[in-house]
Amino acid sequence: VMKWGLRVLQSMEKEQAMLQVWKERVAHELDRVVAFWMEYSHDQEHGGFFTCLGNDGRVYDHLKYVWLQGRQVWMYCRLYRSFERFRRSELLDSAKAGGDFLLRYARVAPPGKKCAFVLTRDGRPIKVQRTIFSECFYTMAMNELWRVTGEMHYQSEAVEMMDQIVHWVRVDPAGLGRPQLSGTPATEPMAVPMMLLNLVDQLGEADEELARKYAELGDWCAQRILRHVQRDGQVVLENVSEDGKELPGCLGRQQNPGHALEAGWFLLRHAIRKGDLELRAHVIDKFLLLPFHSGWDREHGGLFYFQDADNLCPTQLEWDMKLWWPHSEAMIAFLMGYSDSGDPSLLHLFYQVAEYTFHQFRDSEYGEWFGYLNREGKVALTIKGGPFKGCFHVPRCLAMCEEMLGALLNRLAQAPVATGCPPTLSAHEDEK
Repeated sequence: VMKWGLRVLQSMEKEQAMLQVWKERVAHELDRVVAFWMEYSHDQEHGGFFTCLGNDGRVYDHLKYVWLQGRQVWMYCRLYRSFERFRRSELLDSAKAGGDFLLRYARVAPPGKKCAFVLTRDGRPIKVQRTIFSECFYTMAMNELWRVTGEMHYQSEAVEMMDQIVHWVRVDPAGLGRPQLSGTPATEPMAVPMMLLNLVDQLGEADEELARKYAELGDWCAQRILRHVQRDGQVVLENVSEDGKELPGCLGRQQNPGHALEAGWFLLRHAIRKGDLELRAHVIDKFLLLPFHSGWDREHGGLFYFQDADNLCPTQLEWDMKLWWPHSEAMIAFLMGYSDSGDPSLLHLFYQVAEYTFHQFRDSEYGEWFGYLNREGKVALTIKGGPFKGCFHVPRCLAMCEEMLGALLNRLAQAPVATGCPPTLSAHEDEK
């Protein structure tokens, strides 16, 4: 028994040392990434943020993408209220300037409802997309601004836009301006219920009234996402029919491993909130392990961007590229899965993805991460931001991982080495 206890203690010390190394590495990287955006992206003249930034932070285009404006406001506010070292007036003032820019200019079509997709530097609308995603990140930004400022007009905007989004998705999509052409299949992309589930999580955080209001919506979103597991549980498909069946052709066979992993940790948080042990196990199996093992490039490392469920060649030209955001989401998913289950294989997968990600995407010279690598892992585009990459996936990943690693270290420090059974890192030991 004494020898067993010694081995357990040594194993815990080794694990603790490894977790501590990664916590420090992640925290240091988060500081560098935030510093990059704070130095180069703030528009002091018009408010809001530049996201089209080159390798060295130089602005190469002044266009302002509304969903990225909302993401950066959300990120700044979340950092401000979650980390003592980021509780700085410059961060909050910049978030408020970004939020006020959105309040003045984002909602354009029809008047006062739909957000623009892209604006000029001074806020004039250029393009409106027929989707809900600009509105979703507008909602997240307003809710976070309310949380850090206490100013109710931000929260009123958030709830009003949330209810409008739900109406478009579940009642009448006509306001999106997307005509139903006769040949268009009735399709549900996974991104829609995913995004709504994320909003339910956001608005319901420490808010019992809104948590109750959107509880049924959260369950509906989870069930819609779960329908994307097809072929007797062997694949996660990006698109299914509105009645939850596989679609024909390339659209139906499309897989996006990073998106499945992101959906996985959204679902895992939902399952943890509900205390649903069966759903938690199902999510880890189908939305974490399945897309990772099918999507990991065994020759060069990294996650493929797109795959075909029948192993045909995907039609997307960038299908075999390695992008920043799937790897960021994989890091979150595996660390969250390990934190919840205590399964060491999930921690090993976190280490595997994190090592690849830090080695391949991180820019040690100027800061932030490159976003687009070729299959072999070489930088394909040197930009640090653009129409799709802003101050979001990388800092969100690093912030969440720092928090989870800190919580794991605290649990290890408090775990007694018993003589009768090995320690567990599960956060839900009492339920097992």
